[in-house]
Amino acid sequence: MVQFGMGQPVRRVEDQRFITGRGRYTDDMVLPRQTYAHILRSPHAHAAIRRIDTAAAATAPGVIGIVTGADLDRDGIGSIPCVVPITNRDGSEAKLPRRKALTTDKVRHVGDSVAMVVAETLAQAKDAAELIEIDYEILQAVTEAEAALEKSTPKVWDDLPGNLCFDWEVGSRAAVDAGFAKAKHVVSLKVVNNRLVVNSVEPRSALGDYDTAEERYHLYTSSQGSHTVRGVLANEVFHVPETRIRVVTPDVGGGFGMKLFAYPEHALVLYAAKKFGRPVRWIGERSDAFITDTHGRDNLTTAELALDDSGRFLALRVHIIANMGAYLSLYSTFIPTGCGAAMHVGVYQTPAVVVRTEGVFTHTTPIDAYRGAGRPEAAYIVERLVTHAALALKLDPAEIRRRNFIKPEQMPFATVLDRTYDSGNFQKNMEDALEAADYQGFAARRADSWSRGKLRGIGFSTYIEECGGGDDEMAEIRFDAGGNVTLLIGTQSSGQGHQTAYAQLLADRLGVPFEAIRVTQGDTDVVGFGRGTGGSRSMPVGGAAVELAARKIIEKGRRIAAHRLEAAEADIQFADGEFRIAGTDRRIGITEVAKAAFDSFNLPREIEPGLDEQAHFMPAASTFPNGCHVCELEVDPDTGITTVLRYLVVDDFGRVVNPLLLAGQVHGGIAQGVGQALLEGCVYDEKSGQLVTGSLMDYCMPRAFHLPEIEFAFNVVPCTSNPLGIKGAGEAGAIGAPPTVMNALVNALSELGIDHIDMPATPRRVWEAIQQARTARAAE
Repeated sequence: MVQFGMGQPVRRVEDQRFITGRGRYTDDMVLPRQTYAHILRSPHAHAAIRRIDTAAAATAPGVIGIVTGADLDRDGIGSIPCVVPITNRDGSEAKLPRRKALTTDKVRHVGDSVAMVVAETLAQAKDAAELIEIDYEILQAVTEAEAALEKSTPKVWDDLPGNLCFDWEVGSRAAVDAGFAKAKHVVSLKVVNNRLVVNSVEPRSALGDYDTAEERYHLYTSSQGSHTVRGVLANEVFHVPETRIRVVTPDVGGGFGMKLFAYPEHALVLYAAKKFGRPVRWIGERSDAFITDTHGRDNLTTAELALDDSGRFLALRVHIIANMGAYLSLYSTFIPTGCGAAMHVGVYQTPAVVVRTEGVFTHTTPIDAYRGAGRPEAAYIVERLVTHAALALKLDPAEIRRRNFIKPEQMPFATVLDRTYDSGNFQKNMEDALEAADYQGFAARRADSWSRGKLRGIGFSTYIEECGGGDDEMAEIRFDAGGNVTLLIGTQSSGQGHQTAYAQLLADRLGVPFEAIRVTQGDTDVVGFGRGTGGSRSMPVGGAAVELAARKIIEKGRRIAAHRLEAAEADIQFADGEFRIAGTDRRIGITEVAKAAFDSFNLPREIEPGLDEQAHFMPAASTFPNGCHVCELEVDPDTGITTVLRYLVVDDFGRVVNPLLLAGQVHGGIAQGVGQALLEGCVYDEKSGQLVTGSLMDYCMPRAFHLPEIEFAFNVVPCTSNPLGIKGAGEAGAIGAPPTVMNALVNALSELGIDHIDMPATPRRVWEAIQQARTARAAE
């Protein structure tokens, strides 16, 4: 067995440089003669721009130049599109307004980009920005999606009445209506999926340069996919061949979906670098990130579940109002539609489901993918609704799920929303998790809490998500003359541990020493192709491409080994890094074969020197990770403070590359999910459109003390849609955690007659719910 191969809990090799301060992020990069940019942002949520006067700012100390939207228009600079078209329920195509890097007519949210100042120092750029005079005509704003649909509400885009971007639907409404017509029970629930700020440790950044000799743009930026950013900039913004733009992504300090996209700052630093003849550097700050990084979630969802007299599901009807913000980000229309809607089936045999989504513009920061991207929203309403139904029908939440689970013998299972689950054992995940949580012994623990004046609750959810499908990915394996290996891969690590995981795959497949493998990502001049990282696709898609490239290496190596061993190619077997003549002890290692591959004088003419191969993998279908989360918590009714006492998970991620990395991904996702459930949430002032929770003083992030030790186990049920059997794991924790925590909280509060509370369940919100329940009981 290879020491650092598949399934081994190898520590991340990249962590050595991170924890010793030797990581190389965009902020660490310094170019000769670089300048500094500051973006002037709108202080208003909605206002018409009557005049911009930059004269005083242009003569301020250290100022090199100022860029406005008029400059971009005059020089033919394009805008940033949403790349996912949407067909409305009525068959019409949705109108998808494009976003200018600097607005010229109106500002549409607090933080909208109005002008950029470039100066010798950042302080000088900031001082000069204060001198720019803008005549704003302040207009009324709307921040809530449901309110934005009202006829009297101010419009974000003049040519889109009612602020409706799209009205989309999937599923058979007739089949659902038929299911409801014969239902014995109908249960409904309306939930808020709260808006979140991503808050990656490393803020967004962009360092632009222009090579006049080669007429090429160079962009250094923290992203989740350098090729994606390059494609948008080349094809949509600058209208040049992609070879004229090089994008380099060094180390990335967290992305969570938010760094997938092309942003205005990418275009601005490149434009300014060419215009002013010097590199231009922009590094985002935390306060800037709160109002300019794409936000996540922000859905208002109403769902109804029809059941027969035995508690079996007959039909599900879902209506989502999705807040898109003021502008459409790159994939934003896909998140509440194609990305997550199909997952409203969940892990159940529901025979009819329909999901309608209305995408709505508001005067708020744009929304796009955030860890899970549509699937957490789907899992949240489904798992809250199923538990809500159990409460209404006086069934145990576990029992109602047992009656409705898709069974292993039904795999592959074609859902009514056009997805085929290829593998999974959903009931086993739940039974294993509940047994580990001592679900049957909960009553005694609840009584103990009662004796101390506390409310105790237990809750769980059984989730499924879709990932690892869609577009292809590329991997290229190169041996050098010394037998060392370089892997070029089109995905991008943002903290997941790709350098370790990919090296494990190659060490396992080729039998080369783990330490002899170098992984290269993020440079469009070095890596020829890539789709980036998002949707938990790196291992299921990128890893599969590595597997296919490794197979090609082995096949070529077999030919070289046959020549060196003077044997027929058909007699050469490969295992554990060695080519052997079958039935003999004659062998040659792959490292020796690689070295021999560069000895062109001793190779047959038909074998091209060198040992390097490239492969693309296009997934035939998605993968479907699934699992069960269990949470036990305690509520102090006098303060509303909720304390998570225990949290455990049983997941099915298919085949496991590295259980240590896997646990890290699950832990991080759960932390974000618990944060959404209990702590995090954007609050806008309804009148002014100001983001009230605009800093970490007002926006509460989860700390270590908010989480107990997370107990993690997994059941391995390999998927069939990629050659490795890997299902993907990066988003799962954030998908399962919110409904699990909220089910546990409602279970605790149910003793007071409370059957629902919205996220985030802050101490104040919980305390108020308790007081209202006590008042209502006293009035009975």
